[in-house]
Amino acid sequence: MDNKVIAALDMADMNKVRQLVETLGDTIDFYKVGMELFYSVGAAAIEYLRSCNKKVFLDLKLHDIPNTVEQGIGALVELRPTLITVHASGGRAMLQAAVRAAAQRAEVLGIPRPKIIAITVLTSINDQEWTVLGGTSPISEQVVRLAQLAQDTGIDGVVASPQEAAAIRAACGREFLIITPGIRPQGAAVNDQSRTATPAAALAAGADYLVIGRPITQATFPAAAAADILQEVEDYLCSQQK
Repeated sequence: MDNKVIAALDMADMNKVRQLVETLGDTIDFYKVGMELFYSVGAAAIEYLRSCNKKVFLDLKLHDIPNTVEQGIGALVELRPTLITVHASGGRAMLQAAVRAAAQRAEVLGIPRPKIIAITVLTSINDQEWTVLGGTSPISEQVVRLAQLAQDTGIDGVVASPQEAAAIRAACGREFLIITPGIRPQGAAVNDQSRTATPAAALAAGADYLVIGRPITQATFPAAAAADILQEVEDYLCSQQK
């Protein structure tokens, strides 16, 4: 079974990273490296994960003028992550620059091109905060609008809450990647996420990958927690094949 779970390493200590990765072993083969870890230890986190034959979702959410993002993506490609994120709200020219930089730098290095993934609307934002930010259309409409913009510029997929996954899938088709954070197994604490779903519900809505942090990393027994989540994923996928 394709492992659809990406474990989020939202921590700043390489010793804790090593301990968790060793604890999870072969259960998880895909990890998210975000701002907290990357800003703390830099490329060391990615180098360690790649030495363990793990795939890396480099979630730095680049958002700047096109030239700056282009240069930044070019530098990050050298670390050989599988996925790199940028903000869709950076606009068409910025998204095109990110795609161009990834392709060109990968070709120069002779390595596979990382997929560029666009952030739509953060899963911590609820309707009230969206209004404060000046949102006039519903969050779901803005997410789909940004997803279609991203797809039109050559972006490989988006990060969006599981609540918008079905609408994105309908608008953008089967090949467009949808990565959903805010995944909470039944009974788990929501924490600071606002638009959440269970693993099975997210997959049913059309998600390709599920980003899961605290339900695994802060569990008393992380390996058991990860195994339970993977079992839920497998049960859902098997049910769809019947």
